[in-house]
Order: sequence, then structure tokens, then C-alpha cells
Amino acid sequence: MSWKGLSSGEACSDDAGWSGEPHPDIFVPRAVRDAAGPEPIRPVWRNEAAGVTFQVGVGIDRRFVKWSPPGGIDLTGEAARLRWAAAHVTVPLILGMGSDDQGSTLITAGLPGENAVTARWKADPAKAVAAIGAGLRELHEAAPASTCPFDWTQPARLGEILSGAGRLDPGDWHPEHQDLTVELALARLEHPPDVDRAVVCHGDACAPNTLLADDGTVSGRVDLGALGVADRWADLAIATWSTNWNYGPGWERPLLEAYGIEPDPERTAYYRLLWDLGPRRLRT
Repeated sequence: MSWKGLSSGEACSDDAGWSGEPHPDIFVPRAVRDAAGPEPIRPVWRNEAAGVTFQVGVGIDRRFVKWSPPGGIDLTGEAARLRWAAAHVTVPLILGMGSDDQGSTLITAGLPGENAVTARWKADPAKAVAAIGAGLRELHEAAPASTCPFDWTQPARLGEILSGAGRLDPGDWHPEHQDLTVELALARLEHPPDVDRAVVCHGDACAPNTLLADDGTVSGRVDLGALGVADRWADLAIATWSTNWNYGPGWERPLLEAYGIEPDPERTAYYRLLWDLGPRRLRT
């Protein structure tokens, strides 16, 4: 699915893959079946690297099995980030990990609430967007950048993009970037804005990765496989962009108001381009 075909509820998507709710009859890997035993299995999310997250069981004892195919997302990196972040904010508890010839798995306990793009929250975007903005500010304030061992800064991300520059294809990019050549896009990325404030960023601040409790407050965060220190606009640029895909136009400013910051068009544009050219395998 291309960016042109992106529909509401599909958080981040491109021709290299798509993310969103998978078909109920999607393939269930052997490791997921083994982890579930007699309990029911429900696929709940597919990421851009063809990995799938499954819910096992129901109710307060439910757990989630994230499965990544060979060559997909590095779940050991996500596990390390979850363990570090758990000391500072609410994230899923790791219950186990494994790998076999079909791929790797990360099993976590369920958190209260549901993701911010379920039908309930898409019908109440004002409350959902306010919670996402406030929750992002909470993460940025609570997690100490000075002791975070993970790097998501502009130099590190641009270095990874440049290492794979030969595979870049403007046809994969968001429509607002498709008029750029690879050379022009890379030239723009060579001149980043000054860092506003270095914080621990989520790394994939699209709306579905925030969980909301019944009262509309943040109950947790998921999919932290790219968590690391960066300018806070690296998260804000994507969180605001995601409101367009998931709730429609007009919700970017309310998210920034809930966060407590004025719009910054220059930083927003830069970090959206950096995101658009970045490796899809890091997106969970």
C-alpha cells in the first residue's frame, strides 16, 4: 500500500509495507500458537516490516506476542528499551522472548486501556489527541535523557539513511515529498535545524502507540523499538502528522497545545522528511 492509499487508522504506511489492523485469518506462526496454548489468539496489528502483534487470552490477564519474521524488526533492541523505560514511564512488562526458523517473538503483559485509534477514540478525536499530546510531554519530562543509553539523534539517523541511499525511491515517500529528487532530499537533510531540546523520544509517536484508559488519560505506551535521545521535535513532528492519518485534518495544533508548545514549521518539516526517508524496519 502506498502513501496515496493510506486510510484512517493505518498509522504509517508506504510501498515497502503497510501498517494497520491485519486480516483475522492472517498466518499465525508456530511460536505464537505455542505461547497461546488453548487460549484464543487475535491478530491486532501488522507493522511495516511484515511483523504481527497477536493478543493471547482476554481480559486483565491477556498478553501480547509480537512476532517478527527473519530480517524484520530487531526485537532484542525493543526489549532492551522496554526494560530501561519501565523505570520511568508505564510500558509493557516483558514476559519472555524466543526465536526459531520462522522468526522471533517478544511476549509482554497487557496494559489497561486500548490504543488511540480504535473506533471509540476515532469518534472522540478531541479527547484522544489531547491525551496523546499530554502523554508525549509526560514521557519527555519523566525519562532522563542524561542517562538514556539509546541514540535516535539526527546524525545517527541520517548516517543510516546515507548508508542505504542507493535504495531510496521517491515513489515510496509521502506525497508532500514526492516532488523531491533523492539528491535534493538528502541535501536538505544535511542541514538540520538547531536542537530545541534533547529528550528521550518514543521513536514511533504515531497515535496507535499510545494506550488510553476509559477516562481518556494515557495508560501506557507500546512499540518502543526506536526509543532514544533526540530533539523533541523528532517525536512531535510525527505525532502531529499522525493525527491527519488517523483523525483527519485540524488536529495538529490541539496536540501541540496539549503538549504545551507552539508550532515550529521548520523543525516539523525537517523531522518529517527525516522520518520519511528513514528505515521502515525500525517502525513498529
